[in-house]
Amino acid sequence: MSAPEDPYRGGRGEPLVLLHGASMSWRAWRPVLSGLETHHDVLVPTMIGHRGGAPWPEGEPVGVAGIVDDVESLMDAAGMPTAHLVGNSLGGWVALELARRGRARTVVALSPAGGWRTRLDLRRLVWSFRLGSALGGSPAVRVLAGRPRVRRLLLGRVLERGDRVPTADVPDLIDDLGGCVILHELLDGAAEHGGLASFEELPCPVRVAWCGRDRLIPWRRHGETLRARLPGAEFVRLPRVGHVPMWDDPDLVVRTVLGVTTAHPCVREETSA
Repeated sequence: MSAPEDPYRGGRGEPLVLLHGASMSWRAWRPVLSGLETHHDVLVPTMIGHRGGAPWPEGEPVGVAGIVDDVESLMDAAGMPTAHLVGNSLGGWVALELARRGRARTVVALSPAGGWRTRLDLRRLVWSFRLGSALGGSPAVRVLAGRPRVRRLLLGRVLERGDRVPTADVPDLIDDLGGCVILHELLDGAAEHGGLASFEELPCPVRVAWCGRDRLIPWRRHGETLRARLPGAEFVRLPRVGHVPMWDDPDLVVRTVLGVTTAHPCVREETSA
């Protein structure tokens, strides 16, 4: 794995951390950065074990807890004891675990992972990721993905409108998929240790925004169980977007996030870690 990249940072205002999904990188948030930076000091790391993130420590078991540890260290380095947290898929699960540790002012989780209903639902998810990983390593797929109509078909499991991904961003998207060296171990660990544990009480305001056309982790098999695990959370539906909604409808994602962060401004003084 190449040397880790510094996290992206931009904007001014209350701190906001954006957390991408499995097999992606900070680049997944590009479509919404300008809209969020007008209100927030935005930190966008690439999570450990992903392309551009820190390498996973040799010999350490791969799991969500280790990713949470790494994001905590990045927040500390950025001088953010707490922040508004926004996560998509795996990033949503990580954001909720950070909230459990007291690091969140608010959480917006976009189709968060960790809520599968049965082991069969998890196996379907594992198969989807492994198929995507295999396709991402194909030179032919890289060439075909340069065509918007074909790209929409190829990315149909994660995006409703894959043709809206700029052609210039497609190589990064494919490289991110192939560059997630912990993907298989992470999926195996999830199968062994289970998903998101229930909260007795949420430590901060939480909005769970489920993508209405999510084919990767559909609401019926992955979302409904989270209602009981997240007592008091707000659940909303994002219409006409796929599992990674930032390219499908960036304005909708920005409104969904700011609807929470601007409604719950921080009222206490905090010092840097």
